[in-house]
Amino acid sequence: MNRFPCPYLHGDVDLTDERERHIAAHHPDIVPEHSHRIAETLADPDEVRADSDYPNTRLFLRWYDDLRAGKYVTVAVVSDQPSGTRHWIVTAFVARKPPRGDIEWKRP
Repeated sequence: MNRFPCPYLHGDVDLTDERERHIAAHHPDIVPEHSHRIAETLADPDEVRADSDYPNTRLFLRWYDDLRAGKYVTVAVVSDQPSGTRHWIVTAFVARKPPRGDIEWKRP
């Protein structure tokens, strides 16, 4: 299991081996070649959204000019409720445009 710091959540975010295998199987454009961008996106996102389909899930987005001619890396993170003390990645993917969801925070 990997653990990444996330200043927005004031804690670490877990990436289990099972979730890493899921991302590699379903989104091979990010894992393993761009795995480091998952950590970068959690540490310094451009935007954080509340997932409109899944409660307790936030979407961390960061734009990369050098990723496939300009794309977003999106990392979906679930937070344990009601305490919000444990956070874990459910998936991560590369996208042309931001996913749906209410913006919680945006880089000024």
